[in-house]
Amino acid sequence: MTAQPMAQHQGQEVPIIPAQEGGVTVLCVQTFLAALAGLALRLLFVFQFPTTAGDSDLYLQLGRNLVDHHVYGFWLDGHLVPTDLRMPGYPAFLAAVTMLFGRSMRAISLSQALLDLVTCFLTATLGAALAPASARCRVWFAGLWLAATCPFVANYSAVVLTEVLVTFFTTGALVCFILGLRQSPIEFKLWAHTRRVTPIGFALLGALLTGIATLVRPEMPLLLATAALVYVLRWRSSLGFRRIAVFGLSMAGVFLVPLAPWAARNFVTLHETQLLSPRYATLPGEYAPVGYFAWTKTWLERYRDAYVSVWAVGEDPMNIDDSPSTAFDSPQEKARVAALFDQYNTESNLDITPEADQEFAEIARERTRRHPFRTHVRVPFERALTIWFTPRTELLPIDGKLWPLREQWQDSHADVLTTAGFGALGYLYVALAIGGVWFAWRGRCAGGAVNLQNGPNLWGVTLLVAYLIVRTAFLTTVEAPEPRYVVSCYPAVLALIALLFASRPRRP
Repeated sequence: MTAQPMAQHQGQEVPIIPAQEGGVTVLCVQTFLAALAGLALRLLFVFQFPTTAGDSDLYLQLGRNLVDHHVYGFWLDGHLVPTDLRMPGYPAFLAAVTMLFGRSMRAISLSQALLDLVTCFLTATLGAALAPASARCRVWFAGLWLAATCPFVANYSAVVLTEVLVTFFTTGALVCFILGLRQSPIEFKLWAHTRRVTPIGFALLGALLTGIATLVRPEMPLLLATAALVYVLRWRSSLGFRRIAVFGLSMAGVFLVPLAPWAARNFVTLHETQLLSPRYATLPGEYAPVGYFAWTKTWLERYRDAYVSVWAVGEDPMNIDDSPSTAFDSPQEKARVAALFDQYNTESNLDITPEADQEFAEIARERTRRHPFRTHVRVPFERALTIWFTPRTELLPIDGKLWPLREQWQDSHADVLTTAGFGALGYLYVALAIGGVWFAWRGRCAGGAVNLQNGPNLWGVTLLVAYLIVRTAFLTTVEAPEPRYVVSCYPAVLALIALLFASRPRRP
């Protein structure tokens, strides 16, 4: 027996997860085939393209120290030092896998592959929760196939990074928040028992899952803030200010429950009031080059430039010729930056001194005064394009370059085709998601009036679109425009695309 959540619709119970369109046998076969395809894609990445990233070693060390020494910390100069540089959720996941299956990278990858497969079913449920009641079955299966075959999250199963885990919790929270936007309770039929969950219950469960997701990635409070804003707009007229205030405080309290042990640990162990990991991931007493980062924010648009600028600090010497021409407004400014680079390269630890950092901050202020539109609008917009539309080949054993096309084609046909295919897929997903939003609005306002009974869940669509915009805007302020930070948004994108399947094709 399976659980089937039900929703009230014109006096009848309509399943959010499909039950009997085409028969139970057909339903099971379609589900099995989609799950098999999704598992095969993830196993392909796990066995054929395993890889590591810059943060992988730190996450592994934190997880193993939890298992071996029961200390959340890393080794520094021969001493095990407690830390709060990273949120503890993903290292705790790695520790759990280590305790169950031993110190095996393959076990970690397979665990992430199975978890991401569960996220595919959550993505399908997310799409069905947005769809009109009569089309939830089609949308659910469309969402399942879209998620199962999407390579953008699947390839992160093969690397020790937070993306798979945070995508799982984010998608679960979005499902709960969208179900909480409905007007009536939902009944879950599980074997011989029926459980009734109210919209408030779903909203509180979404806040709890968002708190757990924050233990994985520190920017996840953005999801709670976006959901709270949509809930206020949704219920302000029917609940009133007092009830909305109590409801908001309840969501905030539930959100803080998973974070309370982490905050208490930081207070007791590190003697600091720290709910999230530090913005610049600095050790106690270590200087963060905020002025240098402010300078890079006036010109850094392309992902590849982060390797020779932001990520080079403390690791590699910096060469003025590696910076693009847009980093300088005049030869005099370029000479000032070159002198600061020379000073940086002479430091024994390749550090940016506070004095040099202040000089970078002054250059950033001068550039912003000359071109405020560039700093506050154009560069963030270009960063948003980079985050969403850079071909997501960074985890594959290819260089990800297309230009000059003839030269790249002569070097490797497979690399060019893979890069072009991944790049085109990124544009296609976004375009189809916009089409799904348009379809939802058209269906909601069919016949010139708002269709409250049979239309899509327009409030749920509003929540997804608002979250995608808010998260993208935030990521444009991060030091490097790294495309992987929007990987957790793709279940929302795929759910919007699945709405295009809500319209039954006409038959002659």
